Amino acid sequence: MPQKVRIALDAMGGDVGASVIIPGAARALARHPDIEFLLYGDSALIEAELAKHPAMKKASRVTHTDVTVSMHDKPSQALRRGRKKSSMWFAIDAVKEGKADVAVSAGNTGALMAMARFHLHTMPGIDRPAIAGVWPTMRGDSVVLDLGASIGGDHHHLVALAVMGGAMASVLFGKPRPTVGLLNIGTEEVKGGEEIRAASEQLRAMNLPELDYIGFVEGDGIGKGAADVIVTEGFSGNIALKAAEGTARQMSEFLRSAMASSWRSRIGYLFARNAFTALRHKLDPNKSNGGVLLGLKGVVVKSHGGTNAEGFAYAVDVGYEMVRCDLLTKINQMLNRDGSALAQAQTAQEAVS
Repeated sequence: MPQKVRIALDAMGGDVGASVIIPGAARALARHPDIEFLLYGDSALIEAELAKHPAMKKASRVTHTDVTVSMHDKPSQALRRGRKKSSMWFAIDAVKEGKADVAVSAGNTGALMAMARFHLHTMPGIDRPAIAGVWPTMRGDSVVLDLGASIGGDHHHLVALAVMGGAMASVLFGKPRPTVGLLNIGTEEVKGGEEIRAASEQLRAMNLPELDYIGFVEGDGIGKGAADVIVTEGFSGNIALKAAEGTARQMSEFLRSAMASSWRSRIGYLFARNAFTALRHKLDPNKSNGGVLLGLKGVVVKSHGGTNAEGFAYAVDVGYEMVRCDLLTKINQMLNRDGSALAQAQTAQEAVS
């Protein structure tokens, strides 16, 4: 029998905490019966929710803490007040101590990143972690990073993102050499700032066997599925993510209003109900919930704070898949093959300077 996947949950994270976390985890358990949960938070609230989900209760162990990181806490505040005490900290600590294979939290993004980086540390050659998400496109799914872990970044950081994103796409999509593009304001080589153009030069000079760098990709190329991996720094990545989610909700509302505008529209909806249901499914941001914090010596998944139970279940699914696909090993292999992919980047940049 395969070894179980042990998932640590920050049961108090997100906008509403255990009332979404536990039902969401229960849905994920139904899809993956080989999960064991370590739940951290207010035991009274957690146990009350577990009583509604017997299978989840059987697969879970609860550790009590009455300290919760607020969605409004600054990362520095969360580290000072919540370190070694909060439900978020305990979930990350479980990964560090080998008690869990992955931690999942819907809590404060900045606090989660600060705690994960402080406690798990980054892989050799990685200065800053990134949030990588699976983005639905017209051609299937793509990996997009960074979705908001940090602001800005030099060309070495962008190259590191490309390498890590390529590893994630390889294990997720089963592609030995996924295509990688840099998000830019145009596809011409002269477009964009100095750092992104330098990153492009590096990636071309490296010619890594594990990824196929295709050049710059414009904003509309994300939805078109222009590449298996789209790389950008966290500021523009987070804007792109929020804009896409807002557009999806806007389209869903437009569709709902149009279908209710007249009796002819309502009759038409009845005939095309299955097609509209499929469209709503595609447009639902909860279906692509769950960003992986890449670059850490451990697997941590960030869920949207305002997600529903089904959305949190998808975040748990992401963590499960990252463990089963052995993501950390794949990234380490790509970073260290032939000496070091990032060392190659430095040598390549010196050669073209």
